[in-house]
Amino acid sequence: MRRLRGVVCCALLLLTAACGVDRKPTGQSVAPRNPADKPVVGVILPDRASSDRWEEQDRPLLESALNFAGITPLIENAEGDEKKFQSLADAMIAQGVKVLMTTPLSTEGGATVERKAKQAGIPVINYDRISLGGQADYYVSFDNLNVGELQAEGLLKCLGNKPGAQIIEIQGAPTDNNATLFADGQRRKLGPKYDGGQLKLVKSQAVDNWDPVRGKATFEQILDDNGGKVDGVVAANDGLAGAVIEVLKARGLAGKVPVTGQDATLEGLRAVLRGDQCMTVYKPIRDEAEAAARLAIAVARGDISGADDLATGNTRDLVSRRDVKSVLLGADLITKSEVRRLVAESVVKSADLCAGDVKPVCDELGILVN
Repeated sequence: MRRLRGVVCCALLLLTAACGVDRKPTGQSVAPRNPADKPVVGVILPDRASSDRWEEQDRPLLESALNFAGITPLIENAEGDEKKFQSLADAMIAQGVKVLMTTPLSTEGGATVERKAKQAGIPVINYDRISLGGQADYYVSFDNLNVGELQAEGLLKCLGNKPGAQIIEIQGAPTDNNATLFADGQRRKLGPKYDGGQLKLVKSQAVDNWDPVRGKATFEQILDDNGGKVDGVVAANDGLAGAVIEVLKARGLAGKVPVTGQDATLEGLRAVLRGDQCMTVYKPIRDEAEAAARLAIAVARGDISGADDLATGNTRDLVSRRDVKSVLLGADLITKSEVRRLVAESVVKSADLCAGDVKPVCDELGILVN
């Protein structure tokens, strides 16, 4: 699938709103205590457990882009703890950051922080996840319905024509609206197959905090309850896919049962090359981080018209009944044959990807180890 480099206008929860609506952050920016100081952008990442991306990709990319523009990045990690998320936000608001960028753990927690930021006159950017019912000024993410569709397309391709194939779905955190969108996108493609009897949905289960340990136990229980039978697994990201694969390996089913994924993590790509994981979804984190950084830089400098020129899409928040100016990016379905391209684009280092038992597969695919 060709990656969409531009911004797409996609509505949240299947609704689309018109682009170009002019809306500016509310309130006045809080001045730093020392006018000679560089403006500070506060960033709160969600955790370390759900995906390696937050610390290995998002943090350094955001730090680099903000520093290069003469903006001081203040980047913290909530460690999957709602209380820590709130306390970090409180500290940044008290410090008077020029912009607050958050990846909320829950829509309720995110909305609470956004109310406080608005009262302090600090603009908020939702990064990767939106707070439904919140008051963020901007939203930067991917077209997450499409990500779910790609996962479903990958599973169907890997299943082939197997009538009545039994499918187990291991979904992401129920508090993460992105997980809801992934599931909605999957259901667009898989729903008609379930309804028509071509596929059988054994069970769909969300996993708190995207926790792979819980995901493994959840999948194992569902599999046991189904007599050990499964023909395909929708795993919402590579971390959950890895947990599923552990169970399948223990039962001699790894490589025989297609498993989806998402994020194109190093371990996810290695699993795809081994044949244990059928596909993953590559979301260009560099593009997302750079778009968010450019937006934050413009807002921090008081260039609201410039920020609005960057966020040309609108996402409909049905809870607060408003449009959130957005940057929404495209994603790519990655199967074994597409992994080489990610190496060529420096998404992953060949030496890391092709280490150990994966090297013969890399040789077969012509992936040169540097």
